[in-house]
Amino acid sequence: MEGTTQDDRPTGDQRAGESPVQRASVMRLMLASPLYRGAAIALFLSGLGFSAAAPQIASFLVNDLGGSLTAAGLYYLTNLTAPVAGYLVGARSDRTGHRLGLFRLCALAGFAGWAGIAYSTHLWMPYVLSAVVLGFAGAATSQLFAAVHDEMAAHSSPGDDGVVAAVRMALTAGWVIGPVAGAFLAAHTSLRTMLLATAVCTLAQIVPVWTLRTPPAVSTAQDPGRLLRGPGVRAMLPLLTFTGLYVLVYAGESIKYAYLPIYMNDRLHFPSGLSGAVIGIQPLVEIVLMPLAVLVARRTGMVPLMVLGAGFGVAANLCFALTGTAVGLFAGQILMGGVWGVFAALGITVAQQLLPTAVATASAIFLSSTALSSALGGALGGIGAAGIGLPLVFLIPAALALAAALGLALLARST
Repeated sequence: MEGTTQDDRPTGDQRAGESPVQRASVMRLMLASPLYRGAAIALFLSGLGFSAAAPQIASFLVNDLGGSLTAAGLYYLTNLTAPVAGYLVGARSDRTGHRLGLFRLCALAGFAGWAGIAYSTHLWMPYVLSAVVLGFAGAATSQLFAAVHDEMAAHSSPGDDGVVAAVRMALTAGWVIGPVAGAFLAAHTSLRTMLLATAVCTLAQIVPVWTLRTPPAVSTAQDPGRLLRGPGVRAMLPLLTFTGLYVLVYAGESIKYAYLPIYMNDRLHFPSGLSGAVIGIQPLVEIVLMPLAVLVARRTGMVPLMVLGAGFGVAANLCFALTGTAVGLFAGQILMGGVWGVFAALGITVAQQLLPTAVATASAIFLSSTALSSALGGALGGIGAAGIGLPLVFLIPAALALAAALGLALLARST
């Protein structure tokens, strides 16, 4: 079996009893491992590039290519191909164990997709590129987390959950800088230049792991036939249930990134620096709360803590819908930082533990679900923007987050 199962890992009580020296060893593990260091740098670059483009893509479609607000929201439907592409890449990775080789191919696809969007001259072009090319690019992150899992399986440590959180924090750090940098670059050059910079960042994430080889996948050596067959549907049900609830929480992000910048710029008339700061405060709060989420989850359990995180999502979207002030939008983004401080730190670990015999598939399903949630949010946001307008469209993700909180509470009880 690949890696350690949930029973093989230290229990919550054992982790809670770790000394400060043991917790400090997470940083030493990060510095000592070329893979951990390289993965962290690569994810930082990935987050930097994507978060620069995410708040601006709707404006690009509307202002540069002449699309409507509804068409801009429906752009996120192109992400429906990403879960399929992610599953195919993850299954291939679990069969071959070639995590980093597939990561490099996915990163190259990302570069080609974003560069193509930057040079698009017709409205349909970004939709096709996103659906066909960027769907595979999204699987790059899951391959890095699968490689990190294999490394931890080969060199087990009580601080493994801290290592995963630390690597994930690097992605969040990119999201702290990206929105402000993207808004600044777009304001002083053009949206096309900003999208081209995203393409460069996506390509550059290959560099930190260019010379590294994939660590051996433990389960492949023990039972290669199992991976050739792949996990059955019944074995995947807990993972699929958890991922479905995560989709409901994350669906609000596509609505927010599509319409919050437009709301701030066109309705509230915020300067670009203020709107960029509002977008950027969320990942800043997230990165601060992620280590705390790991420590609290060792005592409360991961899924019960996620119920609280989903509750923060309800409150955050109510702030977006009902306040109409900079203070209210900052409050909403701070609450969203609480949401993703919990889910970003713990989500990938829960997913891998729910399917420990195929961690690349688990990672791909979980991480590519963000694309599915973006498509769901894009569809609902497009309909909501046309029907109830801005800012009441943010009541939709508030309802989705409430449904997710209830579902996670039932999941916590059942597990």
